[in-house]
Amino acid sequence: METTWFSQPAMMVLLKDYLDVTVFGVLGFMSFWLFAYAIERVLYFARVELAGFADRPSLDVALTRHLTVIASIASIAPYIGLLGTVLGILITFHDLSAGTELSASAVMLGLALALKATAAGLFVAIPATLIYNGLVRRVDVLTARWNTLRHAS
Repeated sequence: METTWFSQPAMMVLLKDYLDVTVFGVLGFMSFWLFAYAIERVLYFARVELAGFADRPSLDVALTRHLTVIASIASIAPYIGLLGTVLGILITFHDLSAGTELSASAVMLGLALALKATAAGLFVAIPATLIYNGLVRRVDVLTARWNTLRHAS
C-alpha cells in the first residue's frame, strides 16, 4: 500500500509535528493584532476632536473602527485553543492505539499537553474581552461628550 501525504498515518504525523506551532502561531498572530488595534484605538481616543463631527453616524464609525476585530479575537481565541486540544487528544488516542503500551501515565501526559492549547486560547481571549469592554466604555464616554458639546452650541 502506497503512503500519501493525506493517508491517516501521514496526517497524524503531520498533526503531531505541526499542531503546537500552528495553534500558538495563530494565537500569537491574533494577539499581535489585538494589541496593535488596541494601542491604535487608545491613541486615537486621546487625540480625537469631537467638535469636528457634524453627525452621529460619522462619529460612531470613527470611534468604533477596529473594535469588531478586537471582539472577534476575543470570541474566536477560545475556539482556536479548543481545536488544538481536540486535535491533541486525537493524536494521543491515535498514538495509544498504534503503540503496545497502554498506561494511565501516557494518556494523562498526552491530555495535559493537549490542554495547553485551551489555556493559550483563554490567555488571548480574556485580555481581548477586557480590552474590548474598556474601549466600548470609552466610546460611550466620548459619544456622551459629543452630545454635550452639540447641545451646548
